Amino acid sequence: MFVLLWSTGFIVARYGTRDAGPLTFLFLRLVVAAGVLWLVAIATDAPRLSRTDAKWAAITGLGLHAVYLGGVFVAADLGLPSGLSALIAGLHPVFTSLGALGLLGERLSRRQWLGVSMGVGGVVAVVIDRLDAGVKGVTTGALVAMAVSVLGMSSGTLLQRAKGGSMPLLRGTAVQYVAAAVVLGVGSVTVEGFDVEPTARFWWSLVWAVGVLSIAAVLIMLYLLQRRAAVKVSSLFFLTPALSTIEGAMLFDERLGALAVVGLVVALGGVYLTTRSDQPV
Repeated sequence: MFVLLWSTGFIVARYGTRDAGPLTFLFLRLVVAAGVLWLVAIATDAPRLSRTDAKWAAITGLGLHAVYLGGVFVAADLGLPSGLSALIAGLHPVFTSLGALGLLGERLSRRQWLGVSMGVGGVVAVVIDRLDAGVKGVTTGALVAMAVSVLGMSSGTLLQRAKGGSMPLLRGTAVQYVAAAVVLGVGSVTVEGFDVEPTARFWWSLVWAVGVLSIAAVLIMLYLLQRRAAVKVSSLFFLTPALSTIEGAMLFDERLGALAVVGLVVALGGVYLTTRSDQPV
C-alpha cells in the first residue's frame, strides 16, 4: 500500500508544478496537511508530544519533507520525467544503508548488500538510457535538485529511526510539516513570489497531495520506521520507479528504452534481495 501511494507523488509533482511554483505548492500542501492532522489529533485525543519529541520531529521534518520534497518538486518543475525522478530518488536506500551501519548499528547480510548494489546499478542504467536518448528535462539543475532530495530523505530516515521511535504519529507528523512549511514558505515568497494559479488541476493535485501523500502515505512510512529496520523500510523505495514509470507512460507519454527496462528489472531484483531476509548468507 505504501509503495502504491508513494509512487503517485512523482506524478503529482508534474501536475502540481504546472499551475504553481514548486515551493509554493509544497508550502500549501504541508500547511493544510498539518492542520488536518492536528484537528484529527484533538478530536481523537491522540497522545501529546514531549518537548524532546517535538524538537526531533521538527528537525526530522526538514529532511523528510522540506529537502526531499523540495528537491523532487523543483526537479519536476525543471521538466525531469516522473519515472526518472522516482528512479533517482530510489538511490536513497544506499545512503541510508551506510548511515544505518555506522549510526544505528543495523547490519546487512551479503545478500542485502548485493541487493542494494543492484538497486544502484539499475538506477544508473536508467539515467544513462535517458541521457543517451536526449530526453528533455534531464538538465544539470534537475539532477542536482534530485541529488539534494536523496540526501534529505536519507538523513531524515535515519533521524526518524534513531530519535522518532516514541513520537506520537499524528501530532509528531503535524510538527514535522509545520517545520518544513516554514522553510518552504520563505522560499516560496522570496524565490517564486508565491506563484499560484488556482485552476481545477491545481486544486485536484493539492487534494491528492494532502490526503493521499502527506497523510496516508507518510503516516504509513513513519509507522513502518517505528517497527522495522531503516534499511528494510527504505529499500521499498526501489519499488516505486516501476509504478511511477507505468503511471508516467499512461499520463505523460514517457517511454523507456531497452537499457532502462533492464535497469528497472535489476533494481526490482535488488529490492527482493534486500528485503528477503535479515539472516547472513
